[in-house]
Amino acid sequence: MSDIEAADFHEISIPFSPRISPSGDAVAFVRRKPRDGEEYDATVYVTRRDGGTDLRRFSLSEGQDATPRWSPSGDRLAFTSTRGAADDRQQLWVVPTDGGEGEQVTNVVGGVSSIDWSPDGTEIAFVQKVRADDRDAERDLEVPEEYEPEPPDPRVIERTVYRSQQQYYDDRRGHGYVVDLAAGENTVDRVTTGEVDVNAIRWADDETIYYTDEWVGDDPDDSLEFDVCRHVLPEDRSETVYTSSGWAAGLTVTEDGRLAVPYTEPERATLQQTDLQLVAPDGGLIATATEDLDRTLDPAVEPTWGPAESAVYFGTPDEGKSSLWRFDPETGGEPERVFREGEISGAHVGSDTEGNSIAAVTMSEWGHPGDVFLHTDDGFDRLTELNATYLDQVRVAEPERIEFESEQGAAAGWFLAPASAGPEDSYPLVVEVHGGPHSMWSASGTMWHEFQTLAARGYAVFWTNPRGSSGYGKDYMQAIERDWGDVTLTDVLAGVETVCDRDLVDEEEIFLTGGSFGGFMTGWAVGRTDRFEAAVAQRGVYDLTGFYGTTDGAYRLVEDEFDATPWEAPDFLWEQSPTSLAPAVETPTLVIHSDNDYRTPAATAELFYRILRKHEVETRMVRYPREGHELSRSGEPDHVVDRIERIVRWFDGYSSHHDEPPALARGEFDGLSATPPDETT
Repeated sequence: MSDIEAADFHEISIPFSPRISPSGDAVAFVRRKPRDGEEYDATVYVTRRDGGTDLRRFSLSEGQDATPRWSPSGDRLAFTSTRGAADDRQQLWVVPTDGGEGEQVTNVVGGVSSIDWSPDGTEIAFVQKVRADDRDAERDLEVPEEYEPEPPDPRVIERTVYRSQQQYYDDRRGHGYVVDLAAGENTVDRVTTGEVDVNAIRWADDETIYYTDEWVGDDPDDSLEFDVCRHVLPEDRSETVYTSSGWAAGLTVTEDGRLAVPYTEPERATLQQTDLQLVAPDGGLIATATEDLDRTLDPAVEPTWGPAESAVYFGTPDEGKSSLWRFDPETGGEPERVFREGEISGAHVGSDTEGNSIAAVTMSEWGHPGDVFLHTDDGFDRLTELNATYLDQVRVAEPERIEFESEQGAAAGWFLAPASAGPEDSYPLVVEVHGGPHSMWSASGTMWHEFQTLAARGYAVFWTNPRGSSGYGKDYMQAIERDWGDVTLTDVLAGVETVCDRDLVDEEEIFLTGGSFGGFMTGWAVGRTDRFEAAVAQRGVYDLTGFYGTTDGAYRLVEDEFDATPWEAPDFLWEQSPTSLAPAVETPTLVIHSDNDYRTPAATAELFYRILRKHEVETRMVRYPREGHELSRSGEPDHVVDRIERIVRWFDGYSSHHDEPPALARGEFDGLSATPPDETT
């Protein structure tokens, strides 16, 4: 058995987008694994309900596949893919499930997303984001062979929010389309027109489509409202059925037109939990499924109408785990919890041959980074063991859930010691702080590999869900209103002192890191206390005014969480920013950021880093080209590995448990697996 290393990331497969077949005897999903240092293979697989060795690769290991969807009869599987493309535009593919040859059925300029089969299996609806000139030239229906898209030069901005994650919008807006498969010519027709921005599209019956339109209000970028529209195909007519509000403009619809739609109260929306509203075909509110449930919807679990379309299923974060719930509007009352397990990255509810509801989930648990499971009335069946060979070769440490008290009340987290830890051993402690701020960590999830790597390197690891986290109710989530820093830090430090009571922890060597809001908290903490020997601040927000002006729609975090704007309360926002504390920092602090991060743009990291430099703090900034905000989760594989290795190397240099000099005193590539430029061929 060997210890887990950062470079092991290349060996790890992650499943997502599970989908149950109409017969209930198979699950399609996407398996993602690094192909090389720069790219991944994301490939559709199918596993039978009996699991075992019956795992079949359904598409070629070429390009990026996504959103597998069975046809209503189960004879075909549709998915989107970049297979064979010279760029990253997803196109629609359909493959017979009996093993026949796959067919690319679209060649459109904007890429394909949000695909949905018509009930009779003759058509597929989808969304693509295109510019007006592409629609005028009908390149959204078929791209000419000679066409080569050019980015705008210069880029003229007229929108409040004009980029997100790591991409500029460039005036692209979502529209709804239908491709007809019955005629054999795969004709694409545009369903929506004009100045709309369609996000999701779903069939009700063979003649009726529902879609969400986010282009609502005088300045749609400054509003969370979205319309749910009904389009009758034979009449080529659209009408607004319902208006909702929220971050995820999704929907699911029954054959008779009943809707399940997310809703977030627009007043200071980032502090609100997201509910699930059930809407009648005439637009009247049937019920709020989550009214008696003090939890927020999990965006990773798309709400689904179950068998016979009588009840709706949805997911929530739930005190460090993921829960799936069932709500029947006929009986009302509190939702019924179907299960509470692990950390779910995707779920789909279907039925077996007897009409019983079953759920396919992709889930990570403490002992593995992700597999496909099927939940029935009898419990869970594990359908895959995607990483069995790898896990048989490495030592995996089991985290321990701990509860503790801070002056603000009860909180909980996890403690992870190296797998080889003995009763006489002592280890330095790494404290990890999650992003969000209103997200939730579990004992597994996307941080599985990073936490296990730190433990294998000889660190104990502590992580928690401090106040502000989701999954613990509205009051817990709203506790950080107008005070991100000190409220969160109070819980984090209380947890640190609790785990430091253990003989396994060397309380003189505590290290700190976190990303996004965790980066904010890392910058805040080192300005407030000298408790940490060294810190790594990742993709953080360090100046709230700079963040407000450079981020995407997340600028609402400043307006909602702090009830302030830069022109109304500049001094208050400065006082609530880590940069205001930076002159007091003495902790050696590494700053990590991505060049194309448009969620937390690099400008505030540069300001924070420069202040540290001006005050002679031991610091360094590492910037990753081509990467956005998702570097730690889906960045180029070599960048993912390099980031973890640099965190470990930074901490090693300030730990008496590791005989290593500080990173600033080492060669640029010492302790890293990256190949120095002069050694490449």
